Amino acid sequence: MQTKPFRIGTRGSPLALAQAYETRNRLMAAHGLPEDMFEIVVLSTKGDRITDRALSEIGGKGLFTEELESQLLSGELDIAVHSSKDMPTVLPEGLNLSAFLPREDARDAFIGRTAPKLLELPQGAVVGSASLRRQALIRRLRPDLSVIVFRGLVDTRLRKLAEGHADATLLAFAGLKRLGKENVPTEILDPKEFPPAPAQGAICVESRIGDTRMDELLAPINDRPTYDAVTCERAFLAVLDGSCRTPIAGYATCHGEELHFSGLILTPDGQTSHGVEISGPRRDAEALGRKAGEEVRAKAGSNFFDGWS
Repeated sequence: MQTKPFRIGTRGSPLALAQAYETRNRLMAAHGLPEDMFEIVVLSTKGDRITDRALSEIGGKGLFTEELESQLLSGELDIAVHSSKDMPTVLPEGLNLSAFLPREDARDAFIGRTAPKLLELPQGAVVGSASLRRQALIRRLRPDLSVIVFRGLVDTRLRKLAEGHADATLLAFAGLKRLGKENVPTEILDPKEFPPAPAQGAICVESRIGDTRMDELLAPINDRPTYDAVTCERAFLAVLDGSCRTPIAGYATCHGEELHFSGLILTPDGQTSHGVEISGPRRDAEALGRKAGEEVRAKAGSNFFDGWS
C-alpha cells in the first residue's frame, strides 16, 4: 500500500501547472485518494529559461522535457505531465507515454490587435509566432504579412501584443481554455484551413516502462480516443522526422471504431505544401500514421526536405 505521496513532475509555467493539477485531480477522483497523496514537483527546463530564440535554434522540443525525464529515470519522480505537442517522437530509453487525458479543443486561436481575423489584417501587418508550422501557414494564407518570432509564456506573449510588438499572434486554444482565457481570441481558426500541430490540445503522462504500479494508477484516466488519435499523429510526425525545424500539421479524429487522419507538410515560406488523408480502424492508429507519413514523403520527394535542418 502506498504511504508516501506520488511525485508528479511538471514545468513551472501557469499552463504546465494547470495541466499537472488536472492530472492530479483526475487521479484523486479515479482512486478516491486525498490531495496529500500527490506532490507536484516543479522543475525549470532549458526551454523555459531560454526565451529569446526560436526552439529550432537551441535544440528543439527536448529542451522542455530533459530535466523531467532525467528525474523520472532516476526514480525521483513517479510520473511527468507534459503538453503532448512538446514531446519529441523518440523518447529516452526506458520511458513511454502511458496515458492521455481527454483532448481539449485542438484548434489554433488568433488574437488580433489591429484586426479581429487573420484574413482582415492590413497588408504588411506583423504577426508574432514561435511555431514554424504557424509561421508557414500564415505565409501560405497571407504572404504579404511580416512574421516575427514570439516566445515566452502565454501572458508574456499577450503582453507583447498589447504593447504593440505585433498586430496579432496565435496560440493554442486549448491552452487558453485551461488558463480561463477562452474569451481572449478574436478568431478560432478552421482546422481545414489552418490545421493544428500533431498532438495539440492533449495532455500526456510519461512514466517508466515496466512500472506496473504506475501503469495501474494511470489506466483509469487514460482516454482511449485521445490515445489513439495522438498515437496516429505522432507516428506521422516520426516518419517525417518531425521536430521544431519542420512545418508539419496533423490531426486525427475517432468516429466509433474508425479513425480519420489528415496531415500536411509545408516549406517554411508556406508556398509549397503536400497533404494526405487516410482512414482506417482505430486499432491500427500507429500504422495509419506511418502510412500517411510515407505517402506524403513520397509525394513531396527528397528535395522537399533539403535545407530544413
